[in-house]
Amino acid sequence: MIMANIQWYPGHMNKAKNQLEDKLDLIDVIIEVLDARLPMSSKNPMISKLIANKAHIIILNKADLADAIKTKAWVKFFQKQGILVLPMDAQHSNNMSGLIKLIKIATKDKVDKIIAKGAKEPVIKVAIAGIPNCGKSTIINRLVGRNATIVGDKPGVTRGQNWLKTDTNIQILDTPGILWPKFDDRNIGLKLAACGAIKDSVFHADDVSIFVLKYLREQYLNLLVDFCKTSAEKIEKINDIDLLLAMTQLFGMRDDYERFSIFFLQRLRKGKIGRITFDLP
Repeated sequence: MIMANIQWYPGHMNKAKNQLEDKLDLIDVIIEVLDARLPMSSKNPMISKLIANKAHIIILNKADLADAIKTKAWVKFFQKQGILVLPMDAQHSNNMSGLIKLIKIATKDKVDKIIAKGAKEPVIKVAIAGIPNCGKSTIINRLVGRNATIVGDKPGVTRGQNWLKTDTNIQILDTPGILWPKFDDRNIGLKLAACGAIKDSVFHADDVSIFVLKYLREQYLNLLVDFCKTSAEKIEKINDIDLLLAMTQLFGMRDDYERFSIFFLQRLRKGKIGRITFDLP
């Protein structure tokens, strides 16, 4: 079975990238929000180029959905590169003190220079960027202390860019989720689709579900066994496509494997199958 390559780069994303580039001179630090389940696949190479000469913080968001052991390994991976990194579950945590602390560390030299010139509380301008549906808006709302941006569980909710004030001397630039025009590796598109960063109408749910099933068989067989309420021996006896069909019947959807595939991906995204990381450090 040959799966189609997944690509999604609507015009508003290119516009958002250009607007962010135009505002770079105003920005003191860029916070790059990655999906903790996809620390490398969710890392936009276009954003990486923009932040080359800027103070930089990485948030591994949705850490509650990711494999905790692998998240620790990814933290060490980024720290070895000298990058400030923070695992986070923005949806369920109101504690932004760790992030504010990193922002102050990242901008300390610049702030000290400004204070030395006589300014008392210089404003720190922060841009928060990342792929669609990675939790940027939730993080911003936590920092601002109110629902300043629209939050949704579908990609493409945020469209404009706005400066938002916080209770501290930090101002935040909210940016729409930005993907890149072409994924070099077909698996990147499949991983992004599986985790909800790509609009569901762009891809075939059964293609993505088969990719996920194959990965779970290789890396998280115990979680797949629990979800299917069966044995590892039974799962190992059949191929990925037959497994999808068997699970469709098991969950009472007869031969409607497309419907089951959508259900399966929804459960995956909500962490109902278990804590899973698709990128191995």
